Amino acid sequence: MLLDHAYLSLVPLAVSVVLAIALGLLCHRFRPVRAVLGVTANVVYTVPSLALFAIIPAVIGTKVLDSVNVVVALTVYTTALLVRPVADALDAVPAHVTAAATAMGFRPVRRFLSVELPLAVPVLAAGVRVGSVSNISLVSVGALIGAGGLGTLFTDGFRQRYLAPIVVGIALTLVLALVVDLLLVLLRNRLTPWAVVGR
Repeated sequence: MLLDHAYLSLVPLAVSVVLAIALGLLCHRFRPVRAVLGVTANVVYTVPSLALFAIIPAVIGTKVLDSVNVVVALTVYTTALLVRPVADALDAVPAHVTAAATAMGFRPVRRFLSVELPLAVPVLAAGVRVGSVSNISLVSVGALIGAGGLGTLFTDGFRQRYLAPIVVGIALTLVLALVVDLLLVLLRNRLTPWAVVGR
């Protein structure tokens, strides 16, 4: 169950980071796109998770109880959550830094990957940490549609009116969230050694 829970929460997180970086870059470069995507992300994030779990099978053609529905739903949620932080992080990169990189001959793709994205990592990492906790929590709701994970302990405990599985499910969910958060902090520190030295 723990491995299922980690898979169902972390795969959407990884996919969402890639999608959010692409969409955040579009928002950073094109203001009209930012306005449209900002509103769209806010609307998507307000859709109740159970409703999204029910809508997605009809959209992508999966079975109602397929765990892919949870992966897709959480990818949509987390991408909506991360688009704005990515755009804000890219906006925060000082203009003179990008100008200096351009003057040194950095082409747009290299400048983005070597200068802008690394400098955006601290803000991006903060958004990813929030997204990881949100995903680990929301996967439990997926148990209501038979997706598995630690949420199964909650549904079994409520059905049998037995407290122990519920307590174990809560404890394991908290431990998983803490471990993932710690790993994300270590990854952020690894990617931004200059920030660690400055603390």
